[in-house]
Amino acid sequence: MEHGVVTVVVITYNDAGRVSEAVASALAQGDAVGEVVVVDDASTDDTPRLLERLAAADPRVRVVRRAGNSGGCGTPRNDGVDAARFPWLVFLDSDDVLAPKAVDALLAVARRHDADVTAGLCVRRELPGGREIPWQQQLFTAESVHDGVARRPETLWDTLSVNKLYRREFLVSRRIRFPDGAAHYEDFVFTARVYAARPRLAVTPETVYVWHVRYGTGQASISLRRDRIRNWQDRVSAHQQVLEIMRDSGERDLLVAAQTKFLEFDLAVYLRELPQRAPEYQDAWWRISREHVRAFEEEAVSRATPAARWRTAVLLGRERQAADLRRLAELAADPPRLPPPYAGDARKPLWDEVRSAPDEAGEIVLDGLAEAPVAQLPFYVTADVDAGRRLLLELRLPELYGRTTQAGPQRATVEFRHRVTDTAHRCEGTWETLPGGEGRRAVVAVDAAALCEHGTITTWDAWVTLAFRDGRPVTRPLRAGSGLRRLVRLGRRGRPLLLQPYATNSGCLALRVADGVVGMRTVVAGRLARRVRR
Repeated sequence: MEHGVVTVVVITYNDAGRVSEAVASALAQGDAVGEVVVVDDASTDDTPRLLERLAAADPRVRVVRRAGNSGGCGTPRNDGVDAARFPWLVFLDSDDVLAPKAVDALLAVARRHDADVTAGLCVRRELPGGREIPWQQQLFTAESVHDGVARRPETLWDTLSVNKLYRREFLVSRRIRFPDGAAHYEDFVFTARVYAARPRLAVTPETVYVWHVRYGTGQASISLRRDRIRNWQDRVSAHQQVLEIMRDSGERDLLVAAQTKFLEFDLAVYLRELPQRAPEYQDAWWRISREHVRAFEEEAVSRATPAARWRTAVLLGRERQAADLRRLAELAADPPRLPPPYAGDARKPLWDEVRSAPDEAGEIVLDGLAEAPVAQLPFYVTADVDAGRRLLLELRLPELYGRTTQAGPQRATVEFRHRVTDTAHRCEGTWETLPGGEGRRAVVAVDAAALCEHGTITTWDAWVTLAFRDGRPVTRPLRAGSGLRRLVRLGRRGRPLLLQPYATNSGCLALRVADGVVGMRTVVAGRLARRVRR
């Protein structure tokens, strides 16, 4: 690899506890990194002194200190671009890290394809647990190159600025900058400007960026502050700017694709949590969303998946109702689920019963349900827990307007996935038809002892894979039904097992397992600690 050709721009504000790790990850990239420009957005903690020490320890570290705080991330990133001395740029936030050899991987692909921008996979690392979840993994399955993104509109789903290598001359010559000041979701606007400029874009499946997501620390990132209506307002405002950028670029397909992406992704993220919000939040969210989406092209809606079209129809055709919110949250899940009741019939499936009063809203047809591929059908599977001598799950799969029978479910494979390691344990059952054709039922026996890790408490999420007559499997999270209570069982060699099936915040089934005396003591100690805090 070439020496000294990349500038890594690190932005920081009052982050003395974490910025050293970010800078270290940049320096560890090797000789290709000519400098690490750290832009301090007028920190008031120990960050300035810490950066002085880092700069004294390595001549590649240069510190740019702003006189006043900008209020956002865009201005310090722009300062870093202005200060950069090398032909290639990478952005890094002070609470994240670059993956090992990320710069070499990006630079090699950029050189190989003569690319203006090269994008790699980002993983979200949940702290303190350490579970890693790939971000938009479907976009990074293989190395590829594209002259502009119009023929690959799904690229718009990648709104991150930090998982990319940029040719600095490309950004400067086209005056591509981040929004200045206290603008949130500045990545949305910046990447839209990049895509609208028709770059030669290369993609690599290599992991290049580790996005640290910290829960319960009181320092959630902007994208995790979804409990504040201002967060949604900022997101919609950023998306409006994205649409203006695409409109001005003359790339109508990208404009439509940006609207479809909003229906598929942005709306769904917030809808999943909307039933948990206060009524005032729900009303404001509904009004802001409806006003924004009402201006979308009809083609944007028609390009969306069936579930996204149905969510959009309810948003535009109904006032906010608590019952609708609960069903919409299920329909916004990934993958989507549609719980009963099922109004209408197979010829004309409806969201709900037709209103009789002339001044009430009309019917909302679930268009496309009869023709949708099996993989896109919003099957809804619940699991009741049997507290007998064995741990049994009774699964129920409702009849979905005749599509369940048409697909012909044959086997149900329940999979318990370890929440941190993704280790999986499977058990199978066979579907039987319920009386009256109301759906299917299957009973699955769970080997709880196989889920144990000696002396610890483990958490497992439950999924079900439906095997159909034509062999095409569909996987869905299991919904929690009845029988959710703490159970004590004897495991292998007579060891006690403490089992706690419970419903997650999204209503899915999960299982905590405490193995042996140590696990039991941990549970008791936790109970005592909670009582002391009360």
